[in-house]
Amino acid sequence: MKYNTELSPINTLFTVIITCCFFLLPATGMAEVAATPQWQITADKIIRYETPASIIAEGNVVLKKTRIVRQRKKVATGAGWSSLLGEKAAGKRPAAGQGQTVTRTLTTIKADWIVYDVDRGSVKARGHIFVRIGPDTLTAETGRLDLNTETGTFTNATIVRQAKNLHLEGRVIEKTGDLTYHIKDGWVITCKLKNHEAPPWSFAAADARITDNGYAFLKDTTFRIKGVPVLYSPYMILPIKHSRQTGFLFPSFSMSNRDGFGLNLPLFINLSPSSDITLYPEYMAKRGLMAGAEFRYVRDRSSMGDFMVNYLHDGLSDPSETDYYRDGNYTHTNKDRYWLRGKVDQNLGGWTTRLDLDVVSDRDYLTEFSSGLTGFTVSNQNFAEVFGRSFQNKTTDERKNTLRVLKSWNNMSLQGELLGINDVRVVKSDPTPLWKLPSLNFTGLLPVAGSSVNFDWDADYVNFWRKSGVGANRVDLFPRLSMPLPLGDYLESTATVGVRDTAYLIHEYGNGNRNGSDTENRFLVDLKVGVGTTMIRDFNVHLGNVSSWSHTLRPYVNYHYIPDVDQTSLPRFDNVDNIAGQSLITYGLDNFFKISGRENNRDYQRRYAYVKIRQSYDLRSQQSDAPLTPLYMEIGYWPQRELRIIYKTDVDMYGEGVIYHSLEAGYRNSRGDTLSTDYLYRKAENINSINLSAKVHLFYNLLAGYSIERSIEDSKTVEENIALIYQPSCWSVELSSNYTPGNQKIMLMFTLANIGNPLGIDLPGF
Repeated sequence: MKYNTELSPINTLFTVIITCCFFLLPATGMAEVAATPQWQITADKIIRYETPASIIAEGNVVLKKTRIVRQRKKVATGAGWSSLLGEKAAGKRPAAGQGQTVTRTLTTIKADWIVYDVDRGSVKARGHIFVRIGPDTLTAETGRLDLNTETGTFTNATIVRQAKNLHLEGRVIEKTGDLTYHIKDGWVITCKLKNHEAPPWSFAAADARITDNGYAFLKDTTFRIKGVPVLYSPYMILPIKHSRQTGFLFPSFSMSNRDGFGLNLPLFINLSPSSDITLYPEYMAKRGLMAGAEFRYVRDRSSMGDFMVNYLHDGLSDPSETDYYRDGNYTHTNKDRYWLRGKVDQNLGGWTTRLDLDVVSDRDYLTEFSSGLTGFTVSNQNFAEVFGRSFQNKTTDERKNTLRVLKSWNNMSLQGELLGINDVRVVKSDPTPLWKLPSLNFTGLLPVAGSSVNFDWDADYVNFWRKSGVGANRVDLFPRLSMPLPLGDYLESTATVGVRDTAYLIHEYGNGNRNGSDTENRFLVDLKVGVGTTMIRDFNVHLGNVSSWSHTLRPYVNYHYIPDVDQTSLPRFDNVDNIAGQSLITYGLDNFFKISGRENNRDYQRRYAYVKIRQSYDLRSQQSDAPLTPLYMEIGYWPQRELRIIYKTDVDMYGEGVIYHSLEAGYRNSRGDTLSTDYLYRKAENINSINLSAKVHLFYNLLAGYSIERSIEDSKTVEENIALIYQPSCWSVELSSNYTPGNQKIMLMFTLANIGNPLGIDLPGF
């Protein structure tokens, strides 16, 4: 087949018209492109010159420097304080492995107009200049750049560093290196700003240098709030790198009628990605300088440690300061005052290790220094959040220090413990507190020959030591056999038979004086029988978003028998040494309530309430005029997910009425408002106290907080705190008041976004 390639007059005319229309189309969407060995240029219009070799580009100019790289796969490294405290980890290294080839843009430059000198590798630009290099973006009105060294000078420029939302502005900004800058007549803020938004706060400086190791060195600096200067410093250093940096944290100020003016200026020292030190020098005008330090380290989420210490040569601890001792009801006389505390979680070769330190110089220290960055309240909260273990109450006079190790395997466990006591009693009488050097506990449970019978045991050894008094080496063996009883399909029953043998090798220390043998032994039989049943019923309801209600009812009866054995010759160390004979029937009724329904297009089930009631009757009524124990009742109620109420009480059956009750209640809503209360009454110990705390979001980023600890029995306030916190997105200021007997303290604390937080708030759960 042949094709005729000759054009007819009509075809020729049509081709000419189409060609002319194509060349007469507007230039929109048809950006010109020019390329050099390293840079690719696109713009609406590009003009090339040969002598000298240069390029002029106008309209939507974009210069890009790219590089082809081979991307490696990354693997997670061990956790450091950064990850455990909610910070982004720094310094993760990629692991060797296969990856993919990608084209990476190293530098992007945009402007309305540029002149590019190809031979010199320099660029002049004006109009909406935008430069992106690594984590930094720079915008300016005019600029000169050296593309070979990637340096330049810009006028009326702004730098934004994404890693920490760093925002810098200056009349002149010189880019002096890869990520280094010199700024004249500018200001710095470490949080994100919207376009043309006035900074809520800033550090303005006549001269600033941004270094490649992540610091901003400022000269002639003023701290400004809404553009108004409030503080001046001739020289200042700010850490602006995303990873944790050595540097000063924001100070806290206080004024106290007891301590005078106070200033705490923390210094953070970054030792490595997994360890750091924070120094807390605190000056108090009437007391002197209190030194403080904290050391933290972490290997992973199960191996970490935190130690803190404070020391003060107290200017008020003098017998001549009679008002100080009278107003605070203090008893100490020592001038050298300190508090050493710390906790460690460590896993070594399958052994779980827990260390708890709590050593204080005197019984008044923790109540006197309860507030502030290193006070008891903040320390207790932070250690509890990180380690899940808090310190003893600040009024406890015998403070425990322990080292525990634990190994578990095949339904058995071995635990060792060292216990030391920091004795801060006012009158250190004999006997002194008991130490355990050491104690060992071996427990386990094994089935017997594949039957329904179980064999379990507790085996304990303790070396009780004290500076003055009676101690001993004690071995306590308690093996047991347990089995179910065949009483029917609807009854759950268990019988347990055990024998207990306790042996003592008794010692006398210091002024210890004991009449009797150096060795003692006690043998007991222990018998338990329990019978109960469980009944469950679901009810269909239609109440709001609740569709069903589940009730679990469990009545039970237990019997516990221990024979009466003469134990008057035994030393008294703990509850193992005085096990009273009993023939006790305990009966009770447990009720559990759950609700189910649908909320926010999701099915849910949650606990709603529980009620527990129990009481015991002593069958040895011939030995007692009061065989009934107090009636115990416990009620838990969750009317909403956010609200919990737990009430416990003991009611005497012989005319004493309520001898114990406690109330715990807590509320937290989605906005972050919280309310909690803790009320405790013990008639036998003359305890009648209440703790109350609340935090409420008011308006315009304003929060209010309140807490009080009050002894109702003595009609005295133990401690009261009031706080008002203004917390917008980029900074916060807290004005708080702390009252303790004999002292009223006012504190002012600033927090600036990304400038530093002394103890790393927002901890994940452990």
